[in-house]
Amino acid sequence: MNKTPAEAVALVTEMKDKVNDAVCDVVVCPTAICIPGVVEALKDSQIAVGAQNVHFKENGAYTGELAGNMLKEAGVTYVIIGHSERRQYFGETDETVNLRTKAAIAAGLTPIVCVGESLCEREQGIMDDTVRRQTKIAFLDVAPADAKNVVIAYEPVWAIGTGKTATAEQADEVCGIIRATIEGLYGKEVAEAIRIQYGGSMNAGNAAELLAKPNIDGGLIGGASLKAEDFSVIVAAAK
Repeated sequence: MNKTPAEAVALVTEMKDKVNDAVCDVVVCPTAICIPGVVEALKDSQIAVGAQNVHFKENGAYTGELAGNMLKEAGVTYVIIGHSERRQYFGETDETVNLRTKAAIAAGLTPIVCVGESLCEREQGIMDDTVRRQTKIAFLDVAPADAKNVVIAYEPVWAIGTGKTATAEQADEVCGIIRATIEGLYGKEVAEAIRIQYGGSMNAGNAAELLAKPNIDGGLIGGASLKAEDFSVIVAAAK
């Protein structure tokens, strides 16, 4: 929940000039009220626009929610689903993550599905079980052809907004577990095609080390995305 509509437009206008030579996919996910202005500001850019959430119904008495077809018509092509803050503050569950993922796919959006363990789960040694469970439920009844186009973001909850970061080895290990889980569900081809991001306080200082790891295909960037210069360094590291 950052940036007014005018501030968001100013940020992405600065950002697009700094990442115009990117060799990776670049997506920004502003708050819902900022989406129209950001889409307009980026219409001649290679930066895509995503939303931070989507409801699992096409319409109805769900005050405050946004349906996939609404987002699609507004120019959105990606949507974040199941972010740890949605789970922590707004009652998101593994089951609703699955429903939202299928709704996003049905609307022609690319889901960015977030999974990750809490500090307690890591300390209790059930990190593997947690990310496997979250991944399996998120992909329930998702067809292989759709699954390979989904993006998964591993975000260790204990590293979100805390300044703490998993070591590159820790992050790569869990992303590898997620990839192995996808392979178990869909086979090697889908597991190799799917993109797995790291989303635990990736920044300009640690991006290159994290992105060099074999199972980390990108980053879900939080605070560092609020500064165009820092964000451009991360995008450059993805080369």
